[in-house]
Amino acid sequence: MGNIQPTVVPYEDFDVTADIKAIRQACKGLGTDEETIIGILANRSSAQRMEIKQAYLEKYDDELEEVLRKELTGSFENAVVAMLDPHHVYFAKELKKAMKGAGTDEAVLIEILCTATNEDILSYKEAYAQVLEGDLDADIEGDTSGDVRNLLISLLQASRDEGYEVDETLAEQDATALFEAGEGMFGTDESTFSDILTHRNYLQLQATFKIYESLSGTDILDAIDNEATGVLKECYITLVRCAKNPQLYFARRLNAAMKGAGTDEDTLIRVIVGRSEFDLETVKEMYLEKYDVPLKEALASECGGDFKRLLLEILH
Repeated sequence: MGNIQPTVVPYEDFDVTADIKAIRQACKGLGTDEETIIGILANRSSAQRMEIKQAYLEKYDDELEEVLRKELTGSFENAVVAMLDPHHVYFAKELKKAMKGAGTDEAVLIEILCTATNEDILSYKEAYAQVLEGDLDADIEGDTSGDVRNLLISLLQASRDEGYEVDETLAEQDATALFEAGEGMFGTDESTFSDILTHRNYLQLQATFKIYESLSGTDILDAIDNEATGVLKECYITLVRCAKNPQLYFARRLNAAMKGAGTDEDTLIRVIVGRSEFDLETVKEMYLEKYDVPLKEALASECGGDFKRLLLEILH
């Protein structure tokens, strides 16, 4: 979608032997040289970090993740460990974590699944099966219910049209169907909303939302706000915002994670580490445009210590 820019790209002068020696040295003796660890990990692509992990194991017969877990603590440790997993494995673990224990963290399921491409979804399912030895479809089905379950299961089919064609006739049909399923009648027909929002391509949805607005005199987000409630409403809002502008959606997620008392570090890690090689530079631009404060400045006042230094380094 448009011209999106990452903040992390493959390091040109990559020397895996030099990197593992420097990391080994940084973890030796009393205290840890966190600066070296940050300098290396935040400036290497995910593929390069995987090479570092492998080379470290081969040379020192130690798992890099275990070594760093012993040296680091808190959110800094969590962020570094996230950077040592391939993208799809990290997100599979986050999905699993969101469904662990008594409650389900639906906000995390929504953030990950409602923003994923078909390819992402298939790779999450594969990592979930191979690395975590679980069945993502079955776990989602067991942990959610009703319309939310139906919507998430629909997303897990990875059957969204990802083309760039807009069919105006279909947009009119869909806009009418959405209107009739929501505002136009008593009660809301959730299956119509879910079906359209999980299957159409983003440009098609943008065209549909425009027609919807001229039909009903209401912005689609306001209509959803009036018609839906709870977790389902969050799903719809995320799907609509992503169809309109995914990078603005992630800027909002970051802002929400830093608002109010306390900071949601896990969300900061997911978005900043997770988007760094895709569109984080563009997310930074959207953040500045929307909130009038540079993202780095917002983070610097919310986070501290090595965690802050690592995130700022990833943001460049």
